[in-house]
Amino acid sequence: MNRYYLERKKARIEIIPMIDIMFFLLVFFIMITLRMIPSEGLVTSLPRSATAITLPRPHVLVALHPDGRITVDGRTLTAAGLTVFLQGRDPTRAAVTIEGAKRASIQNLVRVMDACRAAGITHIGLAARASG
Repeated sequence: MNRYYLERKKARIEIIPMIDIMFFLLVFFIMITLRMIPSEGLVTSLPRSATAITLPRPHVLVALHPDGRITVDGRTLTAAGLTVFLQGRDPTRAAVTIEGAKRASIQNLVRVMDACRAAGITHIGLAARASG
């Protein structure tokens, strides 16, 4: 008489598949986080400067085109529209960097700076390429 006795096995938690899943989640969240950081930009011909320094990442990047257009985050604004756009920000903490094209006129640059100051922004930087 052959009887088969089924052995009762203890439940085990396998750790290797859990580590694989954790690494997958880590990679997934890193990829999602990198996609959240805006990496689009405009190709501009920045002026060169021998004394250019690295500025902290600006809160607002304003692009000034040679024809006088002002763009922020891909939207074209007027000087008054830029002032309205910037007024919603805390003027003590907001930093604006103006990315002016090499052939942009000084008058248009001053117009953009006036629009920033009218909104109360005092931290204004000018983007330039380091020469050399």
